[in-house]
Amino acid sequence: MSETQKKQVQTFERNLRLLSAEDYQFVFASAQRFGNHSFTILVRENSLNYARLGLAISKKNSKKAVDRNRIKRKFRESFRMNKNKLPNVDIIAMSRQSANLLDNKEMQTQIELQWHFIQKKFTKLNN
Repeated sequence: MSETQKKQVQTFERNLRLLSAEDYQFVFASAQRFGNHSFTILVRENSLNYARLGLAISKKNSKKAVDRNRIKRKFRESFRMNKNKLPNVDIIAMSRQSANLLDNKEMQTQIELQWHFIQKKFTKLNN
C-alpha cells in the first residue's frame, strides 16, 4: 500500500461506536425512526461533534450468522464512507427478515438512502 493510499483509508474507530448499554438506552429512550421494508434505523441527536453507530441485528430476523455478519459489515462500511456527511447523532441500525433477500448492491443503496434522509432531516432541525 502506498503512502497516499494509507492516508485515504477510512476507519471505524472505537469512539464512533455505541458501546455501552447506556449508549443504546439513550437512543431507545427518545429516537426518531427512519427505515424501509428491510431496515429500521433509530436516530437521536447527541452532544458530540460526530455521528456514532450501533448495530442490533437479531437472530430472530436473520437466523444464520453469515447473514447477520453481512448486514453488519455493510452498515459499518457504509457508515465509514458517509460519517463526515452525517450530523451529530447516535444511530442504531436494525434489520428485518427481508434484508436477508437483498443482494449486496441493493443493500448498500438502501442504507445510503437512509443516511441521506437522516442528513436531510437533522440539517432542517438545526437551521
